[in-house]
Amino acid sequence: MSPDKASTRSASRVFAREFHRTLPKAMRGEGIWIVDSEGRRYLDASGGPAVSCLGHSHPKVIEAVQRQAALLVEAAPAGMDKVFFVCGGSEATEAALKLARQYHLEKGQPQRRHFISRRQSYHGNTLGALAVGDNPARRATYAPMLMEVRHIATCYPYREKRSDETEAAYGRRAADELDRAIRELGPENVAAFIAEPVVGATLGACPPVPGYFKRIREICDRHGVLLILDEVMCGMGRCGTLYACEAEDVVPDILTMAKGLGAGYQPIGGVMAHRRVVEAIESGSGALMHGHTYLNHTVGCAAALAVQRAIQEEDLLANVRRQGERLKQGLEERLGNHRHVGDVRGRGLFLGIELVQDRASKRPFDPDLKLHARLRDAGMSEGIVCYPSGGCVDGRRGDHVVLAPPFTVTDREVEEIVERMGRTIDRALRSLPAGQAG
Repeated sequence: MSPDKASTRSASRVFAREFHRTLPKAMRGEGIWIVDSEGRRYLDASGGPAVSCLGHSHPKVIEAVQRQAALLVEAAPAGMDKVFFVCGGSEATEAALKLARQYHLEKGQPQRRHFISRRQSYHGNTLGALAVGDNPARRATYAPMLMEVRHIATCYPYREKRSDETEAAYGRRAADELDRAIRELGPENVAAFIAEPVVGATLGACPPVPGYFKRIREICDRHGVLLILDEVMCGMGRCGTLYACEAEDVVPDILTMAKGLGAGYQPIGGVMAHRRVVEAIESGSGALMHGHTYLNHTVGCAAALAVQRAIQEEDLLANVRRQGERLKQGLEERLGNHRHVGDVRGRGLFLGIELVQDRASKRPFDPDLKLHARLRDAGMSEGIVCYPSGGCVDGRRGDHVVLAPPFTVTDREVEEIVERMGRTIDRALRSLPAGQAG
């Protein structure tokens, strides 16, 4: 490999499909023609993989891919080296799982095939993503088609921390379940552990106790297991830092992102890999054995670049932190003594409210009452769109609602959210059959 080629590759933050093959650089497209940097013209008679039915776009859009990748990696935790873009969170999870598997193959450990995840988690709707997730309602129909995955307890202090233990002790106890699972499967057989830094819709914006993920990182390192952090919902500024793992002072091996990456303006997700993962593939086969038609799609990357620049230029992460504190404080003041509000939790502008039938015992409502659906309907009546879900306790029992307003939310709008959410909860409870709400 020549120094020139090596430096050219390292300058790009895009995770290349092939490392050891230097392709012509497309400089512009003219209908069905592609022109490279040497002026050579290629008649594109395949439209890529039968996709470019309208010809080729302006090169400035193509450049957006590299600009967006550089922007994300420059702000990423140390060592996160390359990123490739997909069309959403589920694709990102699939790519992360395959990347973890290929990493171990490149390292000469083909027996590492098992994945470990956590109960009450969600990682996407494709088959691999459903398998590592643990959302019973979404998994049930496809259960016979899913690969076997070991699921351990999540970090859920509201229900799982004992009254006689500190947060640190609970965090260690919860994390050590991973160590036991790895030993039971055989450390030499485990590929990766995947988790959401702040658990999203399935557990109602539930953050871990301090120190939990540092212990998880230690366990993964001890056994040679990769750590995949799913930041599809909680990342890209939602929790007050660009990457949610920054608050845990932990660097993953692979990180997935999506929702806040493009803010819904275009379909886009991403997978970021640590340098050690990239180097294993680059020095091994040299080719990433994965791809989709719309991998690194230029229009999606251009939209995401604009979104991320707006977040930077408007200093919106500072607003997320400030308004997140105000919103949580407002909810605690409005609902903290509510007889049916068990917990107000979350980080930044990613907050959850868990509803209970009995606050003292934390007993959830009967799931047949579908309180979460009543919350949705009540919210619409009160003029607020919220994100209620059921099953946070065990996959069936437990009702909660997630609030995740835009990063641009103002002081007055925070007050409106608090007031309307309080009315929504009261309206939903009034709709229950007599005697159910105490």
